Amino acid sequence: MKSIGVFCGANHGSNPVYQEAGAALGLLMAQQNIMLVYGGGNVGLMGTIADAVLAEGGRAIGVIPQSLVDREVAHRNLTELHVVQTMHERKAMMAARSDAFIAMPGGFGTFDEICEIITWNQLGILKKPVAFFNVNGYWDKFLEMVDHTVAEGFVKYDQRENLIVESDPEVLLQKIRAYADATSDYWVDFKRI
Repeated sequence: MKSIGVFCGANHGSNPVYQEAGAALGLLMAQQNIMLVYGGGNVGLMGTIADAVLAEGGRAIGVIPQSLVDREVAHRNLTELHVVQTMHERKAMMAARSDAFIAMPGGFGTFDEICEIITWNQLGILKKPVAFFNVNGYWDKFLEMVDHTVAEGFVKYDQRENLIVESDPEVLLQKIRAYADATSDYWVDFKRI
């Protein structure tokens, strides 16, 4: 496990627990020599986790569209910053550079990004761990909806079971590693995307 793509909010959220959790995850990733791959911003939880990784001497790669550089102000102190033209390019580059994915609390962009990765796994475009950092029960309602789709016959049970859900950042990383070890035949073919 060399890198994890983290999807998270460009806001901090209304509860300080989200920032604290983002900083804790970033610290652990740096300590475990796991490179952060994320959306490249210096705002909200994106900035929180990137700053935590960098403060601990870790590596952080940002991928951000030019339009968001103009609006959000990209993080300029990263190990690498890739400015792309579209959100599709952003997601494809993040997927290619990441060995696993974590969804932290976030909004529509985070929902879009993690759902696309889940779909790519479902379709066999890639096979990488997908995890939800369930800080303060943030993802509970989303996961209830996923369970509803299973009950209604739109998502297979095993696809739901492949989603890692954890509120403790250290246990979260352990579960991702265990999943990755069990499915070490990662592959990706972006020509099919």
